Amino acid sequence: MIDIENDVFNYVSNAVALAYGDDVYISGEYDDSPASFPAVTIVEADNSAHDRMRTENIENAVNVMYEINVYSNRTAGRKTEAKKISDLIDSLMLEKGFTRIMRNQVPNLANAKIYRIVARYRAVVGPGNQDGSFLIYQNNTL
Repeated sequence: MIDIENDVFNYVSNAVALAYGDDVYISGEYDDSPASFPAVTIVEADNSAHDRMRTENIENAVNVMYEINVYSNRTAGRKTEAKKISDLIDSLMLEKGFTRIMRNQVPNLANAKIYRIVARYRAVVGPGNQDGSFLIYQNNTL
């Protein structure tokens, strides 16, 4: 199975930590009640075989989808804070070749005082060089 989840998580979390320091809680698991704020969750929500690249029982490429949640609980400016973090993550994902398929403000049912943005990104991923790297195909085409 082609698995880039750790690569994506490390890429995004390192850039967010560089921009915001230790002030941002970052997790690789969905969490509607983060331990601290602002918070980001980066979750691989789908990893399925790309049919056009499948030969016999060999998976040569996969369709992946990532869901990013950004949370802020500031008394004032929580929408602005969440959007700034979400904008940074969006630029990172697009830079890597992902396509944003949605980005919306979603009510946080666990606590309505927490502002939450959800974004989803997809890509087609195949093997890269013989060093074990992977290639994200631009515009999800092969």
